[in-house]
Parts: sequence; C-alpha cells; structure tokens
Amino acid sequence: MRNFRILLATIILTLGFSTAAYAKCNAKFLNPLTEVCWDCIFPISIGGLSMFTNRPDTQNQAFPFCMCWKGALPYIGLSIGLWEPARLVDVANEPGCFVNIGLDMDFGLFAAGTSTATGSNGAENGSAWQAHYYYYPLISWLGTVVDGLCLETTAFDVAYISEIDPLWNNVELNNLLNPEAILFSNTIAQAACAAECAVASSGNLSMDLLFWCNGCQGSVYPIAGEVNSSYGGVMSSQSVATRLTARMHRLLLAQKTASNPTSCFPTPAPIIPKSQYRQQITRPIANTAGRYACAPMGSSTQYVDTFREFPFKGESFGWLLWRKRNCCAI
Repeated sequence: MRNFRILLATIILTLGFSTAAYAKCNAKFLNPLTEVCWDCIFPISIGGLSMFTNRPDTQNQAFPFCMCWKGALPYIGLSIGLWEPARLVDVANEPGCFVNIGLDMDFGLFAAGTSTATGSNGAENGSAWQAHYYYYPLISWLGTVVDGLCLETTAFDVAYISEIDPLWNNVELNNLLNPEAILFSNTIAQAACAAECAVASSGNLSMDLLFWCNGCQGSVYPIAGEVNSSYGGVMSSQSVATRLTARMHRLLLAQKTASNPTSCFPTPAPIIPKSQYRQQITRPIANTAGRYACAPMGSSTQYVDTFREFPFKGESFGWLLWRKRNCCAI
C-alpha cells in the first residue's frame, strides 16, 4: 500500500510538471484593435508630400501621379506611400507554440530546439528558437484605407513553420540556401554592423547596403534559429524574426514593396530590403505607443525590453512586421 502511494504521488508530480511545461507557451490571438500600434501606419505620402513624419520613411516618388497597366490597358492613379501591418512572426522557446494566434501544438518527433539562455556556471550561452511566419493583411480586413489602393488582399495564412524544416536547426545545411554566408564570416564584415546599429537606433531606417548585418543584433547569417550570444529574449527574438524574414525573401515568399520601381507591382527580392520593414513586439506584452513601438530592423531593444520577458508565461515572443508599400492608387 505504501509503495502504491509513493507511485501515485510520483505520477501526480510528473503530471504537474508536465502541465507547467505545457503552460509555458504564452500563446494568445493578437487583438488588432488594442494590440496594434496604429500610429505606425505613418508617415503617409502622396507623391513627395508626407504627413505625420515623426517616424523614418523610405524614399517616395516626387510626382503625385503615376501610370500602371491592368492587362493591356493603362490607368492613371495617385502615387501613395504608407506603412501597413503585413506579417506576423512567432519566435517561440518551445516547439508548437504559435504565439500570435493562440495555438499550442504537439509536434511529437519534430519537437526539437528549445531555447537555453544561461549555462550551469551562469555565463551567457547561445539560444535556439522555433519560428513561424504568417501573412497578415490587416488593413485590407478592417477596411481602414479607401477602396482602390493597391494593397495586399491575400488571405491570412501560415507561410512557414520551422518545426518541419530540417534546415532551420542545422547551420551547415542552411548554407545550401545561403552560400554567400561564408563571405561575411570574418571580423571586418561583422565590425561594419556596428555602424548599422548606430544608424537604426538613432531614428533612421536600416541600411540595405549592409545586407549581411542585423545592426545591434549582429549578423543576419546564419539564417537559422540559433543565436550565438543570447543577452535577453527580446533581443534574441528580434534577431530571429529578422532572419526569418530574410529567409522568406531568399525563398521568394516575400517581395520588395517599397520605392518607385515597385509602385505598380511588388518585385522579387532574394536579398532582404531591410529598410522597408519596422518591427513591433506583440508578445508577451504588446508595445503600442511611442517612438520605439515599431523600430527598424537592427535597432537596439533597450527601449522596449523592460518587463517584456519574465518566467513561465513570458518566454516566447511575437512580432508584427510593418512593411512600407508604395503603390499607384486608382
């Protein structure tokens, strides 16, 4: 009888720890009204005239009118530029945690690659993360912009799940998709990233010329879920979110939507145009106001990471990608 009680107590404790581990996923569906920084839609431009220019912007067409083609017929429209909430990225510290849509799945044998931030001696180590990428055309859903703008009208969709990608957690295999990574694995190339860190953290957009850099987060390469030096979940997750976006561009699942040549249609961009993106943290706690609510890629996270990482329910992160869109509106 005594042995049975010990066995029963062991089972209960085991289930209790399993439940705690399961509850660690802080997944919750993103509320588009209260958890999105709608001020990040600015600046809005018509030709060379911009409104609400308190945030950095890409170059816009100077002339207010534009001409595009619909089939064999041309049409004249207004040259519009604005920032749209276009993509969601989960950066989870455990497999199957879909942070932004409130889903926790068991991937079974695919459940590999949980994050570890500190070693047994308290020293900082690397971390490994799982990531998911969603199409999220929020403006089209809510009808917040006048009809006729050439905004994305695709449906909400999950475009990428790292748990089923054998390349995500294998840096060597990942280089098959990014062979140029070997060119930037040197001190000189990495030192250049300090310049982007300073630029992106001082009220400017990221530097597309330094495409291998991720500003204050170091290098874009390897484009995988491993972060060599983890100095906090917010910083590491922002780095992984940028890398995943770069991966989507390499797979031609993301396009260039900013600047004049893309006013009619988005164009393929296998190298990420970082300046067309801004990043807003949504999980564990959304940042919806202030200058740093949607910061450029590679900027410092010191202004947004306060109270946004905590044990048990605050160890996985969500990001909303604001994307610049230049278009020719009818």
